Amino acid sequence: MEFHPITDNVYYFQGSVNIGYVRFSSGEGMLIDAGLEEQAMKKVLKTLKSKELPITHLFITHAHADHYGGAAYLQKQQKVYTIAPKLEAAILQEPMLEPLYLFHGVNPIQEWRSKFLEGKPIKVDAIIEEAGEVTVGESTFQTVDLPGHSYHQFGVIVEDVLFAADAYFGVEILHKHGIPYIVDAKQTMESLEKIKKLPCAGAVPGHGSYEKDFIATIDENLQVHHDIENLLYTLVNQEEDGISIEQLVTKACTEKGLTIRNVPSFMLFRTAVTAYLTKLIQEGRVELIVCNNQLVVASSSE
Repeated sequence: MEFHPITDNVYYFQGSVNIGYVRFSSGEGMLIDAGLEEQAMKKVLKTLKSKELPITHLFITHAHADHYGGAAYLQKQQKVYTIAPKLEAAILQEPMLEPLYLFHGVNPIQEWRSKFLEGKPIKVDAIIEEAGEVTVGESTFQTVDLPGHSYHQFGVIVEDVLFAADAYFGVEILHKHGIPYIVDAKQTMESLEKIKKLPCAGAVPGHGSYEKDFIATIDENLQVHHDIENLLYTLVNQEEDGISIEQLVTKACTEKGLTIRNVPSFMLFRTAVTAYLTKLIQEGRVELIVCNNQLVVASSSE
């Protein structure tokens, strides 16, 4: 995990999951997200201590375990004022909600409750309902609503640097995922278009590298989402009697050269595929129907 300066007061830890840091004053500083686990947070704390940089606040962009898993350890080590968007805050305080929704409300068995799907619960001191300006002591930063990857994901803008969370991915990571995890395809694409219009000097994705010229990366993300949407639409149209979502997940992953290795991974892909289908349903291009006691996706009869 490497610690990179962006401005005199804005930094980020680059690793498998990026963690932002902002120094507001000699006595106040804020982390943006907390990494997957305790080990990552230990490295963060060690680095900041060696550089005499303070931590008084923590902002969690969204409640996926890889972005908040280290927060419980941080809160045990020292007092930090923790801020999160609404709904995301509910999951941060009751992390079982994530495996619960991934498995359709069924009480998840222990094998489905790994650190990748369920972090340790944390205390949230302030819940932000609307994006806008947030005050820390005598300093402020901006939040921006970037839903799609998660229900109420917020990005952070400070000193003209955007911490975009998982609203987009670096190009290498994007193509490695094949089918990126999202919960709403329409919102995902709208958030990407929003980012292109933000007055930022550079941006840090949740996974990938800081870029001053990030528009090409945003466009690549948009293209991938459109390509997956078109792939799913094509696969549905190939089936005269419709296709089950499970079969569609299998075909889509095969087309993208992906291998699903366990049950939680299948459920993550199933959620993402369903998110694209929801957009197609909203646009009247496909529909969900029940045929022979089976839920299937079919071309729209309109």
